[in-house]
Amino acid sequence: MAVINSLNNFRVLQWHKLKDKAHRNKQRLFMAEGYHLVSAADKAGFLKEVITTESDTEFNAPSYQATFEVMEKLSSLATPTKYIGICFQKEADNYKDSILIADQIHHPGNLGTIIRNAAAFNVDTVAVDNGVDVYNAKTIQSTQGTIFNVNIVQRPLKTFIESLKRQEYQIIGTDVKEGISIESAKIGKICKISKKRAVLIGNEAFGLGDELLDMCDIKIKIDMNEKCDSLNVGVAAGIILFYFNYISRHD
Repeated sequence: MAVINSLNNFRVLQWHKLKDKAHRNKQRLFMAEGYHLVSAADKAGFLKEVITTESDTEFNAPSYQATFEVMEKLSSLATPTKYIGICFQKEADNYKDSILIADQIHHPGNLGTIIRNAAAFNVDTVAVDNGVDVYNAKTIQSTQGTIFNVNIVQRPLKTFIESLKRQEYQIIGTDVKEGISIESAKIGKICKISKKRAVLIGNEAFGLGDELLDMCDIKIKIDMNEKCDSLNVGVAAGIILFYFNYISRHD
């Protein structure tokens, strides 16, 4: 294949536009950098094409060989990798039993960790709003490829939750002040956790707002040592999803 070496090449200019959120969403595409992420996209069927410094690739998508200078222009990393994948965004309207809703998560590493936890604990769909872009390069990197294993929904959360309630999903929100202990919920002492559920987590500093909390059927919290009043939102999401996945498997 001919090596793309011009920074003004038509394809390079089109790929470079995917660094812009508005263009990404318009094209329903995003970039994933590094062999591991490109491989994950390929295995999941979301790889459109590959840009690489290598002359040969093993991926099931069209490949374009490019110079290091081109990769440097396209990359968001301090040191460009040998592989960049152009990937399709994933969104579906058919949801399974377990959904995670993340409101106003502003740190890309936290959002990536949340998506990774969702994939690990059998959550089908992650819905996001009012926070960092889910297709931000740092978010994608921190998912470690698991973003290709969950549905991503980007829409106003109040409308989305109203739709879920009409479909008889149980809405569970995190509330460190008034929530019941997740231990009590886990063993069914106070309430019954449904297999068909949506779990809401909120902003790193302020948690869920009152409007979303008012839409919840159950409010939960994680019991902690009194010397610690909060957890990182990604850690908290992991604990909650682990507990609920355990409940589903052992009911």
